[in-house]
Amino acid sequence: MRALLIVNPQATSTSQLRRDVIVRALASDIDLEVVQTRYRGHAAALAAGAAGRGLDLVLPLGGDGTVNETVNGLLGTPGPGETGGGRAGDLPVLAPIPGGNANVFIRALGQSMDPIDATGRILAAVAAGQSRCIGLGLAGGRYFTFCAGLGIDAEV
Repeated sequence: MRALLIVNPQATSTSQLRRDVIVRALASDIDLEVVQTRYRGHAAALAAGAAGRGLDLVLPLGGDGTVNETVNGLLGTPGPGETGGGRAGDLPVLAPIPGGNANVFIRALGQSMDPIDATGRILAAVAAGQSRCIGLGLAGGRYFTFCAGLGIDAEV
């Protein structure tokens, strides 16, 4: 299995030591490439590249913003009238690892909030061949995982 770990080095709830442990654990079972994001939108570009190269798994390590960028990079921009449905089988599996403060999406999935525990669960699911499909929202040409803001909320 070939995978890309997209690391947000600014993620607030992980340290370099914890990230090193996660990388070692993943690399022990998976052919892993690790890239740190450097600017806004970088995770989206990395995820799009992973999809284009036919990787099997994309693991964003960061908060909800990193997950959102990764999802949008994997799915791309829908064309007029497209709903984006029916593409999951053609894309790498998304397996987020919590690294932000809130990690709302990861909580909604029922994943562990501890990045080391979450990594262990992901490795166990990979070994067992387990995955699940979830629905996403689409608004204004962008996908969202758990909520979207309008008006002043979106401006903030």
